[in-house]
Amino acid sequence: MEEDVEVMKKLVTASRALATTNSSIHRLPNPTMLINTIALQEAQTSTAIENIFTTEDELYKAVSETIREENIKPATKEVLRYREALWEGYNITQEKGKMDMDSIISTFRQIKNSTAGIRPPQTLTVIRRGQSEFRSGEVIYTPPRGAGIIEAKMENLIEYLNDDKKYPTDPLIKMCIAHYQFEAIHPFSDGNGRTGRILNLLYLVNKGLLGQPVLYLSKYIMINKDDYYHHLSGVTQRGAWKPWVMYMLDAVEKTAELTNQLITSILNQIEATLAHGKTTIKWYNKEVNEAVFSQPYIKPKFIGELLGITSRTTLTKYFGELVAAKVLSPAKDGKEVYYINDDLIQILKG
Repeated sequence: MEEDVEVMKKLVTASRALATTNSSIHRLPNPTMLINTIALQEAQTSTAIENIFTTEDELYKAVSETIREENIKPATKEVLRYREALWEGYNITQEKGKMDMDSIISTFRQIKNSTAGIRPPQTLTVIRRGQSEFRSGEVIYTPPRGAGIIEAKMENLIEYLNDDKKYPTDPLIKMCIAHYQFEAIHPFSDGNGRTGRILNLLYLVNKGLLGQPVLYLSKYIMINKDDYYHHLSGVTQRGAWKPWVMYMLDAVEKTAELTNQLITSILNQIEATLAHGKTTIKWYNKEVNEAVFSQPYIKPKFIGELLGITSRTTLTKYFGELVAAKVLSPAKDGKEVYYINDDLIQILKG
């Protein structure tokens, strides 16, 4: 695969784009600042690929705790679980320094809020066409099954990812091949697509190609969803590896460019808002500015805790000044009052 000139050219451009994005991440004032917001977008789109939809408004309310737990819709909870699974997988992989079966299962369990593991050997799992597709319901793929078979295939996949001496393939090429293998093995009864997309990011972080798991791969896949499944089936049916690898490398390149633009736009807006805030609000500073950009929806107590303000009257006055300066705008959800960073929302909508 690495001897193919076309693949090598695409590998070079994808690698360069990824390196530029990784550099942009390090420009953030706080290494983890804004990462949650970008991870949230990845989570929302990745679950949408599985036909689980939630609105940005519902999502931002849930993340900023401006909505009660009992009022959070099931689809929104699925998205939030994906984000938590991404971070849990990231922490485990960082701690262990490699991918292993325990971290993969842990990621899956977080996504599905389940205690299940590898699907039982007798389970008759099949992949069918979606309801909106031609010949809907038709079986298009039957994953492997049988005692010990899935476990053996997964161990082989993990060895391929971790052993660079035995398998000295470029990490990006490995990611492409491993993503197909994971989806083909289909180790879990459900949630394989979302788990596989998280593993892509964790692997890139593990290999030092990304400092944080922020590559927004799911947006590319969502936009080119038909091609994604077409190329997956092409490998299965015809062994057509090159079109699949080219598709995934293009996903990395285009996504890296998009993520880099997103980070740059947010950084520019942070700088502009800080300059504006400091000239119009006496107490405004860098720390408050970063907090205002930590998530799209802000609860008053979040800023209150940062500034050490316990007086509700004082906090109301401060937020009144933020609104007057058009740094934030007020909104209500029932009796709950929260504040929106409209500039950040605009950037995230693209």
